[in-house]
Amino acid sequence: MSQALSIANAEKGVLIVVDIQDRLLSAMPQQQQEMIQTSVQTLLAAADVLALPVLVTEQYPKGLGHTVAALKDILPANTPIFEKTQFSAWQVDDIAAVLKQSEYQQVFLCGMETHICILQTALDLLKQGFEVFVIEEAVCSRDNKHYQSALNRLRDAGAVITNIESLLFECLADARHPKFKTISKLII
Repeated sequence: MSQALSIANAEKGVLIVVDIQDRLLSAMPQQQQEMIQTSVQTLLAAADVLALPVLVTEQYPKGLGHTVAALKDILPANTPIFEKTQFSAWQVDDIAAVLKQSEYQQVFLCGMETHICILQTALDLLKQGFEVFVIEEAVCSRDNKHYQSALNRLRDAGAVITNIESLLFECLADARHPKFKTISKLII
């Protein structure tokens, strides 16, 4: 089945928040900073409602700082935070081990930068057979051309480029879902 035909399913998925750190975020255009923080806050709130597991990465935190407080403060309890120097989160042994030992079939990616860490992580995950969903308003790059070319490349490679509302309503699948009203309030 083509990845583009995949429907997001919270029971099969994991949300990976990639490198939304103090110094990296401050290098983004102001509009991007606001968009990604708001988008990821929505995703984290939805992950909590849907019991969607969350993993977080931090790229060289000694130099780039830690996950921004606005997000770190709302992470679900016991969310693992993995330090890395590799651009692809899959190349971090502990993350690869978590994903290999899990029942996850789908990975929902958000974070920065789209053309570096998101791109390399998604490509590695696709090679490993995961269905990868890149949430377009929850990823960013300093340069919009880099952002667009990365999304195009990821789409061509088989990733699903989606948005928060589509992703979450796919996870619900039905307006009778017991979490429908709660999720709707997060995004409408």
